[in-house]
Amino acid sequence: MKDLVQLNTDIQEQKERIDTVDFKMVTFSLGGKEYGVDIMNVKEIAKADKFTFVPNAASYVQGVYNLRGDIIPIIDLRLFFHMPVEKKKDGLENMLILRIEDRVYGTIVDKIDKVVGINSDNIQPPHPIFGDINIKFISGVVEKSGALYIILDVVRIFSISEGDKQKPRGAVEAAASGPYFAPPDAGASEATIGAKAEVSDSAALGFIKESLPALRQFYPSDLNEKWVYQRFSEWSSTHTGEALQLKNIDEAEEFLSDFYSPDKDHLWSEDYASHVKSILPNPNPNAPKGSSNIHVWDIGCGKGYEAFSFACILKSKYPESVIKIWANDGDIMAVSQAPNLIFDFEDMPEYCRPYAVKGRNGYTFNSVIKDSIVFEYHDITHNNALPDLDIIVARDILSFFKEEEQKRLIESFKEKLKSRSIVMLGRNEFLSGVEWDSIGRDPVSAFMYTH
Repeated sequence: MKDLVQLNTDIQEQKERIDTVDFKMVTFSLGGKEYGVDIMNVKEIAKADKFTFVPNAASYVQGVYNLRGDIIPIIDLRLFFHMPVEKKKDGLENMLILRIEDRVYGTIVDKIDKVVGINSDNIQPPHPIFGDINIKFISGVVEKSGALYIILDVVRIFSISEGDKQKPRGAVEAAASGPYFAPPDAGASEATIGAKAEVSDSAALGFIKESLPALRQFYPSDLNEKWVYQRFSEWSSTHTGEALQLKNIDEAEEFLSDFYSPDKDHLWSEDYASHVKSILPNPNPNAPKGSSNIHVWDIGCGKGYEAFSFACILKSKYPESVIKIWANDGDIMAVSQAPNLIFDFEDMPEYCRPYAVKGRNGYTFNSVIKDSIVFEYHDITHNNALPDLDIIVARDILSFFKEEEQKRLIESFKEKLKSRSIVMLGRNEFLSGVEWDSIGRDPVSAFMYTH
């Protein structure tokens, strides 16, 4: 009887261990085998077909790639591990963008599959039987749902520790010394040299990154780092010495002057509206009238221009859908007056005019548009009971929260969004991670949630 009890206990413990997920990996294929890499090292996924050639680089180096302003090295893992390379019909390569400590690399693989969660206790040590890859680059193997995954140690592949006697050669060695392949005398391109110069004065950049939160409650983070580096490059070209420092609120606001999205204090322009409309999926032509609902959360709607603009865009794109926009802002005076905005007809862009009605003092929007928007005072940091959302509009909002709060808010977005829904951020804000697909182009920064 005692043995039976112990057996049941052992089975239960084994089941709990299997059911507990404490390690997630992004899985992909190389040479017909399944591989995984710790999701914490994955910045995003991407497709590309054009890389800038780097002279004198190793055969597995495809060149460098401009990832939204960052010049990153591209390594073909198939060639690095001496595997066959399949020709792509469309020419686009599948890339995992990896972050190793403070550096970013692009890696080409055959196919990117999915995110797999496992219990780390089930990871087994590597075995020489996996002969395609040097065992020192494998952190373990694991079985999940009938598939065997080889987990790559990307930190070891791309990093060179002081104790390593045999260092990786060529591109990996060069990449490990920084995010650019070679100094000017080794044949680096002008673009590479220029990109490296952008972040050369790390002390001054660090001071600015510390000053922005204190002076303007703007918090540099992964969300806006690309813009911060680019803006610092421009700033340092026109300021020197002490002028590089931000000494007061006016200087901080000057530094942030080109961070903001267009059309903050008026109805969105025709050009900006057309860019926004282009990211929205096409309507289902077979859907019966009124059968589809579009739920939107507009965070930081301000005086209401943003909500009215977006409502007109949605109604013109989806005339048969029922649209509901929850427009929130922390400025109680602005959000209280938003429903009563009045315009001159000449100031209304063309896409808004079909929904305009003339009143005693000017033009306002008709009941179709007005009734689709609920203006409410709300603090984004507090929970908000909303239905599952199709779109979140949060332009230039998240960067003004502390970094840990930014992460928490992005996680709350995931909880509220339907799969394949859209988040629209500020022009210079970007989401990273395998669950976010970039679907916008300047001046619209938009991402589709793919989980």
